Amino acid sequence: MMKVTVVGAGNVGATVANVLATKGFASEVVLIDIKEGLSEGKAMDIMQTAHMLNFDTTVKGVTNDYAATAGSQVVVVTSGIPRKPGMTREQLIGTNAKIVKSVVDQILEHSPEAILIIVSNPMDAMTYLTLKDTKLPRNRIIGQGGMLDSSRFRYYLSLALQEAGYPATPTDIDGMVVGGHADKTMVPLVSIATYKGIPVTQLLSEEAITKAVEATKVGGATCTKLLGTSAWYAPGAAAAALVEAIALDAKKLIPCCVYLDGEYGEKDLCIGVPVVLGKNGVEKIVEVEFSAAEKAKFAESVAAAREVNSKLGEALA
Repeated sequence: MMKVTVVGAGNVGATVANVLATKGFASEVVLIDIKEGLSEGKAMDIMQTAHMLNFDTTVKGVTNDYAATAGSQVVVVTSGIPRKPGMTREQLIGTNAKIVKSVVDQILEHSPEAILIIVSNPMDAMTYLTLKDTKLPRNRIIGQGGMLDSSRFRYYLSLALQEAGYPATPTDIDGMVVGGHADKTMVPLVSIATYKGIPVTQLLSEEAITKAVEATKVGGATCTKLLGTSAWYAPGAAAAALVEAIALDAKKLIPCCVYLDGEYGEKDLCIGVPVVLGKNGVEKIVEVEFSAAEKAKFAESVAAAREVNSKLGEALA
């Protein structure tokens, strides 16, 4: 059985811990936060659902006690300030870079073999920062963005298909989003999206597809505007899904933010592409064919990610 640590007991972190507990594959989940009592209270609340939801995972909350995280095989980093309405993820870089660097250093002191899943925003830059700061092998540092964005893409495609008269749900759809986890530059791959095996391009108008793509890109901002803070159910479930694929050695194909070293013709950046996840973290980077339009948008996304990365030096100065 596996020990997992979740850093940050805010909405996203607590959701990750809750989903991990209900899945039942981890023996222990440690929830850690800097705010006194927050992790303990949320862990207690989760544990009081154990009988009703029939799980045996132990969820433990601690305040800033990294010794309690020792021996974690996977660590999910959600710490940092969340977006507020009108903010971009990139505007969080100054504050969150310092927080993520500090957290990761403390985690590795107690769990030097851990696989790290980065959720903190701006996620692509925080993943790149973690890799450069720790100098860990790239298979052990994974940014969670593609799983979430792909789930949103499936959701919006399902709505479009329903409007077109098909009884679609998100689980009926295969759809993938690559590129940066940013409102303007993520790349939903329309060319390979299907509904029960049928390409959505055969079922939906170009207008309906464009609407779904644009809604996907601002999916996080839409939730933030409605909620007054960042979304948490879907991001939390997405991060937990990555942990599960690693814990169960599932060899699942999931789009994640990873370090490229020649794949897709790019080097020295972290960005979302399809990967196979298993017990070693990233076990394979899968190169898929993009349409000409998708290739151009991916290049734009890469350029935007490099621009944000260029600000990391200033953020840590």
